[in-house]
Amino acid sequence: MKIVIINGQNHKGSTYHIADKLARKVGGEITEFFLPKDFGEFCLGCTQCFTTDERKCPHYNKLKPITDAMDEADLIILASPVYVYHVTGSMKAFLDHYGYRWMVHRPEEKMFRKQGVCISTAAGAGMKSANKDMADSLFFWGIPKVYKYGNAVASIDWNHVSDKKMQEIEKKTDSLAKAIIRNNGRVKAGLKTKGFFHIMRALQKKGWNERDVEYWREKGWNGKKRPWR
Repeated sequence: MKIVIINGQNHKGSTYHIADKLARKVGGEITEFFLPKDFGEFCLGCTQCFTTDERKCPHYNKLKPITDAMDEADLIILASPVYVYHVTGSMKAFLDHYGYRWMVHRPEEKMFRKQGVCISTAAGAGMKSANKDMADSLFFWGIPKVYKYGNAVASIDWNHVSDKKMQEIEKKTDSLAKAIIRNNGRVKAGLKTKGFFHIMRALQKKGWNERDVEYWREKGWNGKKRPWR
């Protein structure tokens, strides 16, 4: 299995260690990136990715290694500590660059056969909203199976996380790893994904952005073809 981990910060704290632990339990080829070290640009709002081509984005070449790794992966892990009840600014800036890949625009069909995991930690709270920040993108990219795991580690230092918390983390990552391995190569688009896709399909038939309309036409999605088949 090919796994890509996108870490929402540079240093290796609790979130990093949990994501790393899960990936190693799943097993396979692991590729990881750290934000903002490996990509730290903010979306400029130029709309070139929407109206013309994503390759016109001024940050396209910097982002391409991560894009290619995600496209090739079977499992995408997004990992971010909680910053003021949400993901880090680096993770948000990263995800902003993939708006053109949301189902409302030009989703990558490979995404409809992948699994995704959102992992967040905090000393106290905010994991639910941070995970939602990441899960929203995974869903709207078309990933049909998304797991979310948040843990209030009650520490700002991984080395001082309590034994009880460590046991909890071990148990949860064991469970997640087993589910991911069991579903590898077997995930199917669910009713929510299919339903949203068909709503977008209706919009693309009418057309409001010629670049998107052309893309859906080329893919044959306005006809009988579907990205999950």
